[in-house]
Amino acid sequence: MFLKIYYKIKPLIPRRLQLGMRRLRARVKMRTHADVWPIDEAAAKPPKDWKGWPEGKKFALILTHDVDTQKGHDRCRDLAHLEMEMGFRSSFNFVPERYTVSSDLRRFLVSKGFEVGVHGLKHDGKYFNSREYFRQRAEQINRYLKDWGALGYRSPSMLHNLDWFHDLDIEYDSSTFDTDPFEPQPTGAGTIFPFFVGKRNSGKGFVELPYTLPQDFTLFILMKHRDVGIWKRKVDWIVEHGGMVLVNVHPDYMNFNNECRLEEYRACLYEDILLYIKTKYNDMYWHVLPGEIARLFSRTSFFVNVN
Repeated sequence: MFLKIYYKIKPLIPRRLQLGMRRLRARVKMRTHADVWPIDEAAAKPPKDWKGWPEGKKFALILTHDVDTQKGHDRCRDLAHLEMEMGFRSSFNFVPERYTVSSDLRRFLVSKGFEVGVHGLKHDGKYFNSREYFRQRAEQINRYLKDWGALGYRSPSMLHNLDWFHDLDIEYDSSTFDTDPFEPQPTGAGTIFPFFVGKRNSGKGFVELPYTLPQDFTLFILMKHRDVGIWKRKVDWIVEHGGMVLVNVHPDYMNFNNECRLEEYRACLYEDILLYIKTKYNDMYWHVLPGEIARLFSRTSFFVNVN
């Protein structure tokens, strides 16, 4: 009920006031959840019969991006070029009916080895108003998944009901996290490993890929960090436990000209964490697209349901 009210009145609240309120809330959360953020030790437990990552790698590295606005959409090529220059590839999740999603951009990304996913439908917070309402939206989302040749989905604001997501024609979802008390729906998946969400009384389902590094908006916009120290600490901990480093950053907030405005941070901070991983853990990570890791896990007998 609280979320329904919030998303209804949100457009009426000035953006600076929204940020101020969220920063106050974040300060409280940092104190009350210091034992589980940014690291929840319980999330390090490997799955039953875990055999490790392919190719004998120490950990997995998955890069993802949610593109929330037209501004973010128009910065995607800059972000893609940054990653290509460093030898990385990622997935870009677009909101089909919030702004114009360029077919040329999607073709460019796929042609360069990136992946395209769907990030909700309108990004308006109404997806879970009712079961029937979600079914209706799922039908529309499925059309975009098919038209774009997309394998995966991420819900706006990480709002999720994994049972309902069986309505989506997806191979993977990434709408959860190991630990993140700053999200509107703060209950985490409690793991730094992928898991399979099977449909009841069916052998079908999808792979869930929780993000495991704090989101860029949380660190650099809400908390105003000016370095990637928390990201480095979390990466080191995930590597120690052989988990999955899955990061979600938004081109909407990244400034490639070092002239940051409200709700922006320097893109070189993202470059810093990629360089850190590439330098410190060279040849130790299994770097693949989300669709690749989903297909691997869907072929295994690793079936874990988390709801």
